[in-house]
Order: sequence, then structure tokens, then C-alpha cells
Amino acid sequence: MNRPTLHHWIDGEHRASSSAHTFESLNPEDDSVIATAACGDAGDVALAVDSAAKAFERFQDLGPSQREAILLRAAELLQQRSADFRDLLIREIGSPVGKASMEIGIATRVLKANAAMARRMTGRTYSSDVPGRWSLGFRKPLGVVASITPFNVPLIKGIKHSSMPLATGNTVVWLPSRQTPMIAAAITQLYHDAGLPAGALNMVLGDGAEIGDDLVSAPQIAAVCFTGSAAIGRHVQSMCGRYGKRVTLELGGKNPLIVLDDANLDAAVGAAVRGGFIYQGQICMASSRVIVDESLAEAFTERFVAASESLGMGELTDPQTVIGPIITANARQRIRDHLTDAVDGGASILCGNRWTNNRVNPTIVSGVTASMKLFREETFGPVVSIETANDRQHALELANASPGMLSAAIFTSDLDAVMTFADSLRTAMVHVNDMTIQQEPEVPFGGDGPSGFGREGMETGIEDFTTWKWVTLRG
Repeated sequence: MNRPTLHHWIDGEHRASSSAHTFESLNPEDDSVIATAACGDAGDVALAVDSAAKAFERFQDLGPSQREAILLRAAELLQQRSADFRDLLIREIGSPVGKASMEIGIATRVLKANAAMARRMTGRTYSSDVPGRWSLGFRKPLGVVASITPFNVPLIKGIKHSSMPLATGNTVVWLPSRQTPMIAAAITQLYHDAGLPAGALNMVLGDGAEIGDDLVSAPQIAAVCFTGSAAIGRHVQSMCGRYGKRVTLELGGKNPLIVLDDANLDAAVGAAVRGGFIYQGQICMASSRVIVDESLAEAFTERFVAASESLGMGELTDPQTVIGPIITANARQRIRDHLTDAVDGGASILCGNRWTNNRVNPTIVSGVTASMKLFREETFGPVVSIETANDRQHALELANASPGMLSAAIFTSDLDAVMTFADSLRTAMVHVNDMTIQQEPEVPFGGDGPSGFGREGMETGIEDFTTWKWVTLRG
């Protein structure tokens, strides 16, 4: 199969790295090399930032109809190229076809939704104490936005972290995950073919550990949107604080699915299976913890284990396949380490923990305690712990004992319980009688504390990527 060579995208052109260094993109199914990519350095970052800064002077004056048209055309092209993007998602990140199709659908909706935001940069008039004076507030784009995205939903995040800044008149410098250069290159081509002017979106490929600081600290960067690990996210946040830049973080967490005593058991089991094991658990909103009332614990566990063991692990192009390969050797070792630590500490494996090449089948663990890595850290694999609650108050206490929640789910038919849990769970997103993995373009998506800072969304994006200018007029 053809093995492409990928370059940075700077000022509307493909560019090799100034250092001539490269890295390889691997198919996680067998770790075979599927592409060679330019490995950027500080010089490449500087070129990309400079291009975006110069382009901003022109792009900010582009009318809303033009920005809207570019994003709508990008959505149209994404649908036309959906088969190509599905293939890339399968080959480059080991995405089962169902998850790949879901990602394409969401990314398309995000483009269409954010296109509308080009017309939402509305201002205000204010009453003035000065006779004969008009007092006006205008929204203006910030300038250059840095986007840093992860491997697990590269299409959604690549589109999300670019389309909102572009809709509001900003330009973007994008540092995608080292695991996704082919997908990133396809996204930049998508925007180019949709008519995005040169320099409005620049992409530098490479290792975030080596060039991430160069991007975040560049003086022309006005804001940073980051999705990834909590440790790196806090580092990015500290840099933004030091340099006075806006920042939005989405960091993930240990997300509970809570099953109360009056829950619909079939619906709860189905949501636990989907929420725990979609894309082999490599999703920031995955239901990595299940908390079940003791009256249902035995029946729920029996059904949960049986359903999990029946999940498809066949060809990634088969719609019945749910479990694919774990992304890298380091990620596979983290899963092994977490499970070994849990078992050594007294936890029990109810099913799973069997590896077939780079895949591990769905794994359910009981007896997990707060001292274990499996409790404290994101495993980012198809591993779910199950806990028993004595009553509803105990279930709430167990859920809130999490070191950080991005999302939570609760299964119950009791409206009072819904209101109590929705209000009391220490998370910014709660889903009732549905799985923890949910995504909508319009909503304020994100977390607080260990799980994030700020929100992604349409209305929140206006606040994130524009600033106010106050103007007074006297006749």
C-alpha cells in the first residue's frame, strides 16, 4: 500500500521541516508504518505563527457571509469524502467503522453549526450619562489561536478547535496529535478546497513535548484550546497564565454511571457497555466506573459481564466490531500496569484482561479501592470498575469520591433523584437514563477542576474567541 510523505501546512503550502527530521505514523493494529511525516521544530512553529498573524490582518475583515460559506462548503466536502475519512480513521487510529462514521457525522454538524456563528458576533448599546453621546460595544476577533488536539477523536477535535475560531474571524495554528498526521493533513486539504485563504489555518506536525511550549508561548498567540491529559493541560494553563493568554482545556476524567434501585436494568446495562467500551474505552467521557445499588448489583453484574464478553472484535470495517487496537505500545503498557496494580491490591477481574495482539477484550474489575491506579488515573482502555452502593446517598458519595469527572450518567425513574444527583454530582455534564458519552455542537461542553477549564460550544465560543471594544460617539 502507498506510504505517503506528509508535510506541514504553512501559508497555504505543504512545507518540509526546516530540520528535515521526520517521524512515522503507525497503524495501531499491527504497528506497521503507514506514513512518514515532517517533524517540526521551533523554527517551523515560528513560520506558522507568523503566517497566521499576517493572515489575520486580512481574514478578520472577511465578511460573515464569506466565513459562513467556507465552513458550509467544508461540511459539504467532508460528507463527499466521508469514505476517505472513514478509511483514515480506521487505519491511523484503529477506529471501528461505527465510531468512525459517528465522528464524521458529528464533525459535519459542528462545521454547519459553527458556520452560523459568523453572524452571531453581535454588539450592544449602552445608556450614557453624557448628553448626546452614543455608547457602543463591539465584538472583535482576538487574533491567532493555537489548537492542540488528541488522537482519539482527531476529526471532531480538529474541526471543533478550528471552525469556531475561524467563524469568529481569528486565524489558527494547529498542533495535532503525533498519532494522526494523515487525518490532520486531510483536514487542512478540506479547508483549502473549501476556499479558506492561505495562512488562516496553519498546521505543524511533530511532538507536542518538543514544540508545544514554543507554540503556546509565541507572542502572537492570543488564545489556546487544548484537549488531552490533565498533566499536560495544567502545564499549558500555567503557561497561558504566565503570558496572559486565554485558554480552554478539556482533560477527561473517571466518569461514573450510576444505577439506582428503580433503574431500567436493560437500558442501564446497554449504556454501561456502550459508554465503557466504544472505541475500546479511549474516549474522555467513557464510563470507566459503574456504581450499582446493592439490590440490583448481582443481576446487573451478570448481564453486564455477559454483554461485554459478546462484543465484536473482528475486522474494523465490520459494523459489528466494537473493540479495536489500543493506540500505542505505551498506552497498552499503561493498561497492563493499572490492571496488575489493581489485582496486586486485592481487586478481582470479572472478565477480560486477555490480549490478542494489540487488542484487549472488555475488562470488568471489582474491588477497586482509592489507593489503586485504576481508581486515581484514566486507564484509557476497555476497562471498567464496578462498585456497589448501599443506598442512594452512598451512591452519590461514591461518585463524588472520583478524582475528577468530566461526565456522569444516572439511571432512575425517580424525578426527585434526578434533580438531587444532577445538582449534587461534582461534574459539569450529567446525562439521565443515557450513557456518559454525549456530544452536541450547541451545548457548553467541558469540565471543571481536574477535568477541564472553560467550555467548548457555540455561545461559549463567542466569548472565548472574541474581545469587546467600547466606542463612544458625539455629534
